[in-house]
Amino acid sequence: PLLFKRIVDDGITPGNASVVTTSAFLLVGVAVLTAVLGLISRYWSSRIGEGLIYDLRTEVFGHVQRQPIAFFTRAQTGALVSRLNNDVIGAQQAFTSTMSGVLGNLISVVVVLVTMFLLSWQITLASLLLLPVFIIPAKWMGRRLQSLTREQMTVNAEMSTQMTERFNVAGALLVKLFGRPADEDERFSSKAGRVRDIGVTIAMANRYFLTALTLVAALATAMVYGIGGNLVISGAMTLGTLLALAALLAQLYGPLTALSNVRVDVMTALVSFERVFEVLDLPPLITDKPDAKPLPDVPTSVQFKDVSFTYPSPSEVSLASLESIAHHKTVRSEEVLHNVSFTVEPGQMIALVGPSGAGKTTVTQLIARLYDTTSGAVMLGEIDIKDATLDSVRATVGAVTQDAHLFHDTIKANLLYSQPEASDAEIMQACDDANIGGLIRALPEGLETVVGDRGHRLSGGEKQRIAIARLLLKAPKVVVLDEATAHLDSGSEAAVQRALAKALEGRTSVVVAHRLSTIREADEILVISAGSVVQRGSHTELLAEGGQYADLYRTQFAPEAESGDVTPV
Repeated sequence: PLLFKRIVDDGITPGNASVVTTSAFLLVGVAVLTAVLGLISRYWSSRIGEGLIYDLRTEVFGHVQRQPIAFFTRAQTGALVSRLNNDVIGAQQAFTSTMSGVLGNLISVVVVLVTMFLLSWQITLASLLLLPVFIIPAKWMGRRLQSLTREQMTVNAEMSTQMTERFNVAGALLVKLFGRPADEDERFSSKAGRVRDIGVTIAMANRYFLTALTLVAALATAMVYGIGGNLVISGAMTLGTLLALAALLAQLYGPLTALSNVRVDVMTALVSFERVFEVLDLPPLITDKPDAKPLPDVPTSVQFKDVSFTYPSPSEVSLASLESIAHHKTVRSEEVLHNVSFTVEPGQMIALVGPSGAGKTTVTQLIARLYDTTSGAVMLGEIDIKDATLDSVRATVGAVTQDAHLFHDTIKANLLYSQPEASDAEIMQACDDANIGGLIRALPEGLETVVGDRGHRLSGGEKQRIAIARLLLKAPKVVVLDEATAHLDSGSEAAVQRALAKALEGRTSVVVAHRLSTIREADEILVISAGSVVQRGSHTELLAEGGQYADLYRTQFAPEAESGDVTPV
């Protein structure tokens, strides 16, 4: 603007061509410099913004990984994914587009105001009379958009949950078998429609706000020309000064508009930050002590010393907003294990039997330190697992559960998950030991065969044997089997049982058993009922003793023995 003033007052009006030419070249230089500075500013704002999204994403992902199993049993996967994607991106966009420009806009406002005061303090003061009009609407608009943005993010999370639960084999099969595609379409359409309506409302609110600010800027420009024009006519101001003031005013209201938008953008960004930090503020229940030490890499015993356990309350392990509920109810959890004590020496196997819900699976979860005991201690060797590092506990303990999970990847990738450095020869040896090597060799793509979502391209028995091969590659000192052959047909179970025999060989083992063949091979059987060990001993001893084990044998195991369907382990 000052160059415009010089061109008019010192060049055009007196007819000085050299001043006009020099000023024109200076204008080009200023334009180039402005463009370069704009590129530099954009580069660094993008770097900072993308760095923010990287830091937030990796921090949230790592933090969620450290949450206990109870967290994942309560949180909706889609809502959690939405926090990691949509909310983090929302925070990043607001930072990149808004916060990065605050300093530059503040500097521009100060420089422009000082320059305008030097040219004409009267017109500058008149222009500032309209400044409150920029501030008042921004305050109201920020609150309104914050409310709309929070609702939009909540509905987006609900859509993510619906897609996550339906767009997998199990979910899609359920929808199809019960003939509910139309209902699912309607449900999703309703949510998508609400997001659309909120988006339109937000867009129009922003447009109304910007239109109002544009009208204010136009009014201020008209004021400058009206007052300044009369001053030029009266000779109190030069034409160049008037043009410079008009140009400066345009440069003033641009940054002012951006700064007034800061409150609006920050209020909406706070919604994203709140939702992200709500997850980060949830402390993980299972952590290493500051002085935790790794377990020694030697065969180890497993010992429970008067262990009692109560599952943590919902508020300790999850967020109500991730469960689509308003708040957690205050419900006192009941004790699920009561003063449980037993010892499994290195190389021995203990079998846990009892009715459903007795606490057998809870025992196996405590061994792997998926939860911490409420009282008492779980010992691996001579070390309380609370005093050992989590990494060493998880390296020492290996498990195969009833639902063997496989990632949507190749067989090889799923096997390498337990031992990333394993060679193909080691992988195939583990597969042979798990009684699955022949099947893999017969596949056209062998180890590179993709198993599908959750391994659904394989049968239940095949998945279990791959899970056992994965366990063998890990070579843990302690093996936990939680009904690993449940719900398999007799042919698949026989193959899995032979694989399990290899997995248990020479290892300290705790087995939740439902087959007589497994129970007979155990060094000791624990009968668990209502969270307590009510009987212990060998198969023969417990049958002679009578009680709950004898009852279980008559109802569950005797038919198996009579039919001869007993697969040796």
